[in-house]
Amino acid sequence: MNTSVTRPPFERIALLLQGGGALGSYQAGVYQALAEANLHPDWVAGISIGAINSALIAGNPPETRVEKLRAFWETVTQPPLGLPVMKGFEFTSDMHHQVVNQIRSFATLMWGAPEFFKPRFPPPIFLPAGNPGNLAYYDVTPLKALLERLVDFDRINAREMRFSVGATNVRTGNFIYFDNDTHTIGPQHVMASGSLPPGFPAAEVDGEFYWDGGVVSNTPLQWVLDARPRADTLAFQIDLWSARGDLPRDMVEVDTRMKDIRYSSRTRAGTDQFRQIQALRRAMAKILADMPPELRQSPEAELVAKEADSKVYNIIHTIYHARKYEGSSKDYEFSRRTMEEHWESGYSDMTRTLEHPEVLQRPESPDGVFTFDLALQGRKEPQK
Repeated sequence: MNTSVTRPPFERIALLLQGGGALGSYQAGVYQALAEANLHPDWVAGISIGAINSALIAGNPPETRVEKLRAFWETVTQPPLGLPVMKGFEFTSDMHHQVVNQIRSFATLMWGAPEFFKPRFPPPIFLPAGNPGNLAYYDVTPLKALLERLVDFDRINAREMRFSVGATNVRTGNFIYFDNDTHTIGPQHVMASGSLPPGFPAAEVDGEFYWDGGVVSNTPLQWVLDARPRADTLAFQIDLWSARGDLPRDMVEVDTRMKDIRYSSRTRAGTDQFRQIQALRRAMAKILADMPPELRQSPEAELVAKEADSKVYNIIHTIYHARKYEGSSKDYEFSRRTMEEHWESGYSDMTRTLEHPEVLQRPESPDGVFTFDLALQGRKEPQK
C-alpha cells in the first residue's frame, strides 16, 4: 500500500497494542500499513509483546521503525540449533500445517527463542526458595540486550511520542502503567510488562517486582481513553485475541478458546461502556453550556463540569483471527514462516480498514464516538 493520507482531524492518534506473544508480528504488519499511509501515532501504549512493539516504534525515528520491527521479529524467529529457514515449502492440508506448527512450538518450549528467552537449567521447580526474579522456566536476560540494540531509550524519554506500558505489581496485585510522562523509561519497564509467569520471571523495577500486565488486563485501551486532559482521539486498538469465536469441538479447542476469552480483555465491551459514558459527558457539557451563570457556579455544577466533555473519539478495532491449524500454542510458535503469515495478515487487515473513509473522519453521532471493526463492518459484499 502506497496511499498516503493527510493528517486526520484529531488532536491525537493513539496506537494500542494488546499482548499475545508470537502473535505480535501481526501488530508489526498493522504498523507498516499505518506508516505507509502516513498515519504516525502521537501515543503508543502496549501490554506484553505489545509493549515490545511499542518500544520499537517509539524508540526509533519514523523512517526506521518498520526496519527495527522487522529486525526484532526476524531475530527471535530464527530456527533453533542453527537449522535453515524453510522456504518454498507447501502444506498439503490444515492437519499437515498443524503438525508442523506443533513441532515448532515444541522446539520453542525446549530451546526458547533466539535473543529473547532461553530455558533455565536446572528448572526452578528443583531449586529452593529464592529471589522472585529467578522463579521462572525461562531466562529473559537476552531480551535486555536485544532491546538495547534496537531501541533508543533516550528518544522515548525525550517524549517526542507518548509511551505507556502496563504491568502488574506482584506484591500488591495493582496494575500500573510505566509512562514517559511520569517515568524515565528503560528496558526493565518494557520487560516488566511482558513478564508472564510461570514462563518468565518477575522483573524488578525500583525495588518492586512486576509481572505481565495481562495478568490483570491485556489491553491498554482504558488507560488512553481515561487520560486527561481529554483530546479528540483517533485510536487504533490492535488485538491479538478474539473474544468472539466458535464453540470448541475437542480439548485442544477448549484450551484455545479459553485463552482467547481470557486475553481478549473484552475490548469490544469496554468500548461499548466508554460510548455510554461519553454520551453522558457530552450531555452534561450541553446542559452546562445552557445553564444560567449563577447555577454554573454552584458546587454541584462545578462537580459536573469536571466530568463534562465534548471531545470526539474514533476507536478502530483490528483483531487477529487465528487459523484453525494454529491451536493453543499459537502464542509461543516462533517460526519464521508463521511470523510472516501474521505480519501479512496485520498489513492486509489495516490496508482494508483504511479503504473505509469513515475510519478517518470525525464522528457526528450524539455520543461523539465512532467504532469500526473490519470483521463486523468491513466485509465486502459478494460479487453477483
